Amino acid sequence: MTVQSPRDARLRLAFSGALQGIAAVGPVAVFRPDAGDRLDAIAAARLHIHTGWRPAFDAFAARGLPVERAPRTGAPAHVAALVCVPRSRDMAQGLIAAACCCTQGPVLVDGQKTDGIDAILRACKARVAVAGPVIKGHGKLFAIDAAEGRAALADWLPQPKRVAGGFETLPGVFSADGPDPGSMLLAAALPGRLPPRIADLGAGWGWLAAEVLRREGVEEVHLVEAEADALDCARRNVTDPRAVFHWADARSFHAAAGFDAVVMNPPFHPARRPDPELGRAFVAAAARLLHPSGVLWMVANRHLPYADALNDAFADVRELPGSSGAYRLTQASRPRSRPSVAGKGASAVQPARRKR
Repeated sequence: MTVQSPRDARLRLAFSGALQGIAAVGPVAVFRPDAGDRLDAIAAARLHIHTGWRPAFDAFAARGLPVERAPRTGAPAHVAALVCVPRSRDMAQGLIAAACCCTQGPVLVDGQKTDGIDAILRACKARVAVAGPVIKGHGKLFAIDAAEGRAALADWLPQPKRVAGGFETLPGVFSADGPDPGSMLLAAALPGRLPPRIADLGAGWGWLAAEVLRREGVEEVHLVEAEADALDCARRNVTDPRAVFHWADARSFHAAAGFDAVVMNPPFHPARRPDPELGRAFVAAAARLLHPSGVLWMVANRHLPYADALNDAFADVRELPGSSGAYRLTQASRPRSRPSVAGKGASAVQPARRKR
């Protein structure tokens, strides 16, 4: 039995009422749905799913649904759009503005209270007419007119910004205002000479990878990042030919050969509440990707319970000098898992290495 998500319940209510006309004909663009959303209120043949979040992208592709990173440019081609509000307000506003540009009819905006839907609703009401909301399952769904939104919300379209060091970021990506303090601590703790082949799991917009490339001995740095916008920034920020870019979920990423080292500042906040399982999965992935003699260098918030995961995955774990009250720097070696190889179950996207 399929469990209906709160979003699916709100969509069914919306399409059985005033919005039922768009439930019948024409393509519907759906921006940033969660992997668990069924979206059954919209016929599968009409769905055009757009997401830059790799785990969700892969989940919808596995269900045989049409999914792309972003709508193709050109005249509005959809009879409606649905924006599934993410945690980041900047990203949510950018998605709403983008949806208005690709849609002829209404733009539906849906989200949970814990993801900030109330603030998004207020921001939209201050600029455009709003229909609704439909309230159910601790969330809300409302609608705006795309043509009105194209004019009134144009300044919500995301614009690149420059941060310290000349790096480029985008609103909504992790640490968009500058390097994360944890990553800065980790970079300072790395030795002056590093092994040749290194993976940066959860590489973000590339700051830590750029620091790694400053070290002697480095021949390749593989930036593995699930957020497509962040990886696009990384490609612009890290132009060294030794950099290799992978749009992939680090937890399931497979490589053609094992790595000599892994560096990472793993995420732990996919929703409002922290999820330590995410970081534990990164630790397991690091051990799986490393050579038997490989080394993990990792930074994480000190309060997160990663000790058991590290000791399960590595035979030698120690805290590094330079740790702070807020962050723990860890060096782990002698992984208990063998490195993965490409093949069955490998990531669907394996970008080619940059030419020298």
